Amino acid sequence: MSEYDHEPVRGLPEALPEGEHILWQGAPDWKRMARSALHIRLVLLYFAVIGGLAVVQGDMPTAGAMLVSAVIVTGFLTLYTYGVGRTTVYTLTNKRIVLRIGVALNKCINIPLSEIETADLKMLGGDTGSIVLSLKGMPRMGYTMLWPHARSLRFVRPQPMLRAIPDARGVAKQLFDATVQLQPVVSANDAARHAPLQPEMEGLTA
Repeated sequence: MSEYDHEPVRGLPEALPEGEHILWQGAPDWKRMARSALHIRLVLLYFAVIGGLAVVQGDMPTAGAMLVSAVIVTGFLTLYTYGVGRTTVYTLTNKRIVLRIGVALNKCINIPLSEIETADLKMLGGDTGSIVLSLKGMPRMGYTMLWPHARSLRFVRPQPMLRAIPDARGVAKQLFDATVQLQPVVSANDAARHAPLQPEMEGLTA
């Protein structure tokens, strides 16, 4: 029996109400997340630099300690990120975004599309990217509760993220279309601000 067997719909804590339907579901690419959220390459670089300096100075015990530490730390980060990728489900419906997150203790976070002020697309290479959400007046969510599904270093006003998702441009376009249905364009200025995503752009305002 899985801890998610209680879900009536994968990634959702309860069945969707009448009039609401799923537009997209996905999960982070854990390898991309390891590089973009946990900065695993910088961690390796740090240990490599310290270890290299130790070798140059003839301090082999320190160099050996750095090698062992690099293996342990990167192994832990890799295992954690793999767990995040296996347990996370992002769901976009015509009414909200639902984040089912948490490796040890899972939780679901509901973000109504009507509460989204802006959504910024950050491409990570290939078709993979992250979508950063800025919210209006809904209660603030704790950074530690969201991480790593939150914009880095935004502690005071955390910004939820759909991290390292495949086909990020396509998902951003679906998010834009769904949000506009709930926040109609009412003026020329709004029309410019809500301009559809173009292939060369890395931003979405909703």
